[in-house]
Amino acid sequence: MPIAPLAVNARRSGLSFAKRTYLPRIVGLGIGFFCVLATILPLQPPLAVWVLLVFNGFIWPHIAYQRSIRSAKPFITETNNLLIDATLGGIWAAIMGFNALPSAVILSMMGMNNIASGGLSLFFKGLVAQVAAAVLTSAALGFPFYPQTTPMQVYICLPMLFIYPTFLGFVTYNTARHLAEKKQELLRISMRDGLTGLYNRRHWEHLLHNEFDSCRRYDRKATLILIDLDHFKTINDTFGHALGDEALIVLAEELLLGLRVVDIVGRYGGDEFGAVLPNTNADQASQALKRIQDRLDEIIFREAPELKLRISAGIADYQPSMHDYQAWLKAADGALYRAKNNGRNRQERAISQA
Repeated sequence: MPIAPLAVNARRSGLSFAKRTYLPRIVGLGIGFFCVLATILPLQPPLAVWVLLVFNGFIWPHIAYQRSIRSAKPFITETNNLLIDATLGGIWAAIMGFNALPSAVILSMMGMNNIASGGLSLFFKGLVAQVAAAVLTSAALGFPFYPQTTPMQVYICLPMLFIYPTFLGFVTYNTARHLAEKKQELLRISMRDGLTGLYNRRHWEHLLHNEFDSCRRYDRKATLILIDLDHFKTINDTFGHALGDEALIVLAEELLLGLRVVDIVGRYGGDEFGAVLPNTNADQASQALKRIQDRLDEIIFREAPELKLRISAGIADYQPSMHDYQAWLKAADGALYRAKNNGRNRQERAISQA
């Protein structure tokens, strides 16, 4: 049975989460091993405690990671791993007799990790696990209580106070930067056409709407151009879709080169493009479009030297009588329709609305 896309994305997100916590767990538990070691060494605990300490410090991080990446729901498994970390932290606090500095360091590091990974919800779940594990373990051991911290124990715990928060901060910073980059990429994808890199229709129409509102509010002039690549279907049928895509890309590049940076250029449809030229009248827009047509006439495709790109265009300047931007679009579209009906490879201007 095929896996649903949402399930695939959830698992991918969970795997990413497990990978982000893997290294901090290795570093934190590795340094914590020496902190606990210095505290329980004078207490001469039984062999089972030493085995558990070695397991927790150096083996458990890798087992936790393998549990997560092999799980069908790695995010949930990794969250459970973090709760196991918190539980073990509570156990070690009790075994150390609640020695003040080592216990505070280990429990606070666990809390820091939980709140960085899952927010307040995971933090409080971890806190409950710590307290429950500490109380139960302490009761089983007869409630040992050795709060005094020796100078040697202080010195051994100091690296954990510096190294782990720094390392966790570095991981958090990298994660935040990665998320910011992903957000920018998603924003770009939502605004841009995948083939040409121009604004897609939805975003281009949004910008056209904004320009229409500016013209109406500030009594500015602007011109809208709708452009159609002539005989695009014939290009695809004769030379193939790859060359057809290349023709669209070339036209997009020439529009960007031939128009100003402030002009708003987008892909309006399959072979149709739109351009909004602020502070420009119809004559100026027509001149700019003529230069683009001349440049297109000079382009030679290596795979098809006989192919010449021709465009038809409809030009409509903003009119105060237009009640919305859709009327502006309709005017330019009507002019484009006449350009195609009158033989293509030409410009037509919208009929002025008195």
